[in-house]
Amino acid sequence: MVTRIYHLPALYAALGAAVAFYSYPFFPGLPGWLLLLLLLPFIIAICLFRVLSLNKLSVFVSAAALGVSIGLAAGAMAPRAASLGLPSESINAVSGMLIEDPRQFNDDRGMGILALEASSAGDGLRASASGSITVFFPADVIPRLKEFGRGCGIYTEGKLIQSDRGLLFRASAVHIVKPASRLEQFRTGLRTGLLTKFSPKIDSENPASAPVWSSLAMALLLGVRDNLDSSLSKGFAYAGCSHVLSLSGMHLALLSGLVAFFLRRILGLKPAMIVGAVFILFYVWLAGGQASLVRSAIMYFLGAACVWGFLKRDALNLLCLAFIIQLLFQSGAGSSVSFILSYLSLAGILTLGETLHECFKGSIPEIIGAGLSASIGAFIATSAVVSLFFGELRPVGIIAGLIIVPLSSLFMIMALGILIIVNIIPLLFSPLNAVLTLVYRLIEYAVAYAGKVPGLAAPNPWPVLALSIIMAGLIYFVQYKASAYRSAIAPFKN
Repeated sequence: MVTRIYHLPALYAALGAAVAFYSYPFFPGLPGWLLLLLLLPFIIAICLFRVLSLNKLSVFVSAAALGVSIGLAAGAMAPRAASLGLPSESINAVSGMLIEDPRQFNDDRGMGILALEASSAGDGLRASASGSITVFFPADVIPRLKEFGRGCGIYTEGKLIQSDRGLLFRASAVHIVKPASRLEQFRTGLRTGLLTKFSPKIDSENPASAPVWSSLAMALLLGVRDNLDSSLSKGFAYAGCSHVLSLSGMHLALLSGLVAFFLRRILGLKPAMIVGAVFILFYVWLAGGQASLVRSAIMYFLGAACVWGFLKRDALNLLCLAFIIQLLFQSGAGSSVSFILSYLSLAGILTLGETLHECFKGSIPEIIGAGLSASIGAFIATSAVVSLFFGELRPVGIIAGLIIVPLSSLFMIMALGILIIVNIIPLLFSPLNAVLTLVYRLIEYAVAYAGKVPGLAAPNPWPVLALSIIMAGLIYFVQYKASAYRSAIAPFKN
């Protein structure tokens, strides 16, 4: 694994892009010529390596320089903090466009992200505004916001709040001032129609009745967690498996895998992948384009390029390319926790996880070793970031994920199946509902049981980062010794 990493220029480009992008906020507003000046050491090094005929090293330095350029460009394009144009203490109203689907909490209140256009003060002053801001909405306006959906223009009155995560706006009154585009209206109507399908009625005489599993099906298949039981949502977090509720590679792999399974024998591999790509584009658009879901979609397209012979098939290489592409074209997502954890967890699986998998071979059954090595790799790779943002680690997720992830995958497949079948043969709803309810209860029980294991307080990420590096080093050292031992005894086996 270590040897393979040295032969991936895309890795160095991704590292250069990451360093440049995440350090960009420390020097915002610098002129472009000065940012390009920062690349001079790379350019000089490239020329020097060329003169000395150090071709391989020059490729890696060139890749890193290209990555730095991409990172700086992405940093410059990323949305900046909200600029309101008026003193924050005087602002009593803001207007703009909803750029995400509004979310609803269990107490019926909700929130949304507003791309700012203007701000107003109590004395009649009005000014242009820019950036985005999180707005908390009262319960009575949530149905209207969901009806108009993402992309609509709103004017909201209320109060600006300064929190530890920046500026927030608590709305007291909301006015829809502009409908969304026709495409966004079509998407909103389609989502609303699908969500009604996710809540089939058990009792036709009781419109409020719906199966207990419907809210989890909405969360896992469409990313809508508005009606998810708060205790179950907290249970996933306490069990170290909150990533299961975030649409990502697991969800996309299952859905695209089902499409490929039914189409591959009919159309063949390459045509089936094209149909799968169309399905994935549609699904990502419908689900809302969460950062982790977009990452999975990009990797699918890159994987399809490998099948068609345009790229070399290497998962780590594809991950690095996906990072660069998404950072450049969805730079606003680069600072989100889900974006960072999505890439770090998969990088941990493809590096530390695969190395551990090699160590486990022959000593642990494959069905356990593969999942366990992936869980440990993802946990080590993400621990420092989790500590930074959440101040607590949940190591129980390493073991709990071996049970909860397969159960959730089975639940997704069954939920999708029942939603299709009952619209064709309604009489089958009762037996299928009983089976799916059983799977839901198993997930509920596993989450609750794992959530009882206490987490580890980790308010300081630096010791966690140091320990993670030490553990990674130990894993590679053990794998190196194991490989050397296998090589030493190989002649005697022959």
